[in-house]
Order: sequence, then C-alpha cells, then structure tokens
Amino acid sequence: MAKLYFRFGAMNSGKSTAMLQAAYNYEERGQQVLIAKPAVDTKGDLQIVSRLGVTRDADFLIAPDTEVRVEFQSRRDEVVRETGVDVSCLLVDEAQFLTPGQVDDLLRIAILDGVPVLAYGIRSDFQTEGFPGSIRLLEVAHSLEELKTICRCGRKAIFNARAIGGRYVFDGAQVAIDGEDVTYESLCGACYLEESHGRLGHH
Repeated sequence: MAKLYFRFGAMNSGKSTAMLQAAYNYEERGQQVLIAKPAVDTKGDLQIVSRLGVTRDADFLIAPDTEVRVEFQSRRDEVVRETGVDVSCLLVDEAQFLTPGQVDDLLRIAILDGVPVLAYGIRSDFQTEGFPGSIRLLEVAHSLEELKTICRCGRKAIFNARAIGGRYVFDGAQVAIDGEDVTYESLCGACYLEESHGRLGHH
C-alpha cells in the first residue's frame, strides 16, 4: 500500500533540497513524479527554490480552495496521456500551508489511488504554534521523518525565529513569506527562550 510521508524540520533544514533530490531519484529510474506547492508560498511563484540554488517548477499550485485529489487526478491523467507512464509519486513542498482537508486528500491519494505522497514542511511557526497543515500531517501520516539542522550555538534547532530588519519579533500574523525585511533563523530551545525572554506562543 502506498503511504503518506511527512518530512519536517526547522527553517533551513534542507526540505526543498531533499524534495528535489527525491524527485530526481525517481526520474533517474524513468519514473514520473508530480510536484505541488501551496499558492500562498509566493517565493518563486511556480518555482520550488532550494537554498543550494537548485530550482524547478511545480506542476501545480494548491490554492486554499483547491480540491487536491481532483487536481492531482487531472494532472495524473495528463502525464499518462503525454508519456504513457503513470505517476509514481506526488511531492508537496511547504505542506504546512495546506488546510487540514487538503492533507486528508493527500492521505486518500496514497491509500485509495495507490500513489505515495511525500510532504515536506515545518511543524510550527515563529511563535512555536503548529500550522494547521502540519498538525494534520502529524496526526495522519504513515511515516514521520525529521530533517535536522543546527542552531547558531551548535545545538539542534527546533524553533523558527522571525526577524524584521534584523530584530527578532514574537508577534504578528502566522504567515509572512521571506521578503526584504522578514527573515527567519532556526534556533534551539535555549536560544529561542533567550531571545523571546522566556515567551512561548501567544501568551
């Protein structure tokens, strides 16, 4: 039976790089993959951008109202028509931005349609609170795999700190994509608590 995999890590743990490598591995064996990402991730538009400088276009974007299973099936049919080869895997970047219902669709694609789904994303936001898509993936994925990265102090990073103009901020909207002023840094628990003066979440 095909499975739903959730591969998660703090910012800069190489999620997009790992996803592009997985796609390459499939294609090297002559298999077809489809790559999707949420439309809310405006960085690079259709492009999946890894920090190593490797880029690739997503096959489709997932808007908040996209029925993922329906969209996947229509793209899958196109691939079969064009290449005569079925899709071996669906890869989803920035999966934290999906709705819980869309994550349920990923599970249906794996179980009912027999296509493995590899979802990549971060668990929690800059206030240490879970993204709805990630919470649902942690609840229903067959397999959870943590991609590790290190904090500036050398310990394992687990939190994502948001900085605006070089200063850490601990209030604001859950979603703010990297831009000119907004940057993110992966911190261990100790460094996060030090920067936030002991704050966790919205308290």
